[in-house]
Amino acid sequence: MPAFSGLFAPHWREDARGVIVGLTAYARSGHIARAVLEATAWQTREVLDAARAVAELPFAELRVDGGMTANELLMQFQADVLGVPVIRPAVAETTALGAAFAAGLAVGFWSGLDDLRERWSEGRRWVPSMDEAPREAEYAQWKKAVQRSLGWTE
Repeated sequence: MPAFSGLFAPHWREDARGVIVGLTAYARSGHIARAVLEATAWQTREVLDAARAVAELPFAELRVDGGMTANELLMQFQADVLGVPVIRPAVAETTALGAAFAAGLAVGFWSGLDDLRERWSEGRRWVPSMDEAPREAEYAQWKKAVQRSLGWTE
């Protein structure tokens, strides 16, 4: 549980701290590294579940960007825990691209948002391969870990 300075959305708990639970004598550094990646995916699921609860909008795919999207294991696990495809664009660093697009719009280089939409293209897609029962069982374990991270400060 990477709650080093608290647990943020959707929990908003300042008293949470990072914890590692469930270790056995067989745990190695690779297990810790994988746990970090899985925690990222579970935290994303929690935020998206919270958003779905208030927005009541259909959720058919997750479009991702940034450096972590280079990790194939993370992207597949993210698709598995969400139960929807995860899509990385051809240009994964879209923050810089977005700034360039905004500047181009401001000076009239681009004709409008439709012109920009035409420039987006899919780079890679991961489809869920985990069945619902194991997904929900693992999510229950994640929620237990969240509870164990709480209450470490006054």
